[in-house]
Amino acid sequence: MQPIVIIGTGLAGYTLAREFRKLDSTTPLVMITADDGGFYSKPMLSNALLRNKAPAQLVSADAEKMAAENNAVIKTRTRVEAIDTVAHTVTTGDETISYSRLVLAVGARPIRLPLEGDGADDVLTVNNLDDYAQFHALLQGTKRVAVIGPGLIGCEFANDLAGAGHKVSIIGPDPHPLGRLLPGEAGAAVRDALSSIGIQWHLGTVVSRVERNGGAYRLLLADGSEVNADVVLSAIGLQADTRLAQQAGLASNRGIVVDAQLRASVPDVHALGDCAEVNGMVLPFVLPLMEQARTLAAVLAGREAAVNYPPMPVAVKTPACPVVVLPPAPGCNGDWQVVVQEDGVQAEFRDGDQLRGFALTGAATAAKQALVKQLAV
Repeated sequence: MQPIVIIGTGLAGYTLAREFRKLDSTTPLVMITADDGGFYSKPMLSNALLRNKAPAQLVSADAEKMAAENNAVIKTRTRVEAIDTVAHTVTTGDETISYSRLVLAVGARPIRLPLEGDGADDVLTVNNLDDYAQFHALLQGTKRVAVIGPGLIGCEFANDLAGAGHKVSIIGPDPHPLGRLLPGEAGAAVRDALSSIGIQWHLGTVVSRVERNGGAYRLLLADGSEVNADVVLSAIGLQADTRLAQQAGLASNRGIVVDAQLRASVPDVHALGDCAEVNGMVLPFVLPLMEQARTLAAVLAGREAAVNYPPMPVAVKTPACPVVVLPPAPGCNGDWQVVVQEDGVQAEFRDGDQLRGFALTGAATAAKQALVKQLAV
């Protein structure tokens, strides 16, 4: 019997393996990963400093343990170089592996800014545990950190860094933080709360150059100002990794195009997680991933299933200003109705009487469950 092959051992790949083994304990399962195959929660990378966690402490199980738990063969530090969807094979450096079904769980890649200056190549991104280990090492003995990008990941890292004693500056073109998720009043609440723990904001501008300055860096901004830092982190967003899929001739758009059964455009190939565009949507969050994994596990086990997302609020890990947001669907009609209190902002996106989304900060996050129930009606 040819195995099911999963490319990727991040949260998507391992969650799928676990869910599949609940339904099928015998079909051979092979997992291929470019890293060491250790299991960790990627969302925890942006709040590990406050929890005083070194990189190795974030790993809850190594590849050997994960292989035993999931009755799988896990090939670590191995890169897939090609997929042959006709022959049903994947090729690594020294091996060709046949598959009955192939799953791409290859995640997303950081978007890189086209920065100028002799320090541009030193700008870090953190998208996996290896990246975080490098970032963590460079932080030792330093104080000043510049974070490029005032979105979700940038704000989470900034809060974590400030809490760990670093002097943090956030730079970005948006008028307020979390601009793609929050209305202005809620974004202002986040800005003010993070300011209160020492974070400096440089909004409405972008980084033009990064220059080395001794053992540190000088960031020249488009508005003529500059920021000095010992470490520079770029957190401007991710893009689905579609490179393997495109080489194999799979339909790709913003992600690898799949249907409600997570089926790609060629037979016996599937995708899930941050790399997948499911029914036209790329949702790089944990709750959609879990729903996708349960659905695909059932499909691989020969059962009827289709992705059906429940309301999925996103909690932003900024302890200085707790945030819960459920953005309205793209193109959704309606308007933000905002109530600003001293201890929080409650913003509801409504189309007439119909609640289509919400954004909550501070004490207002207590309204999450009541609002979710309204959305579910």
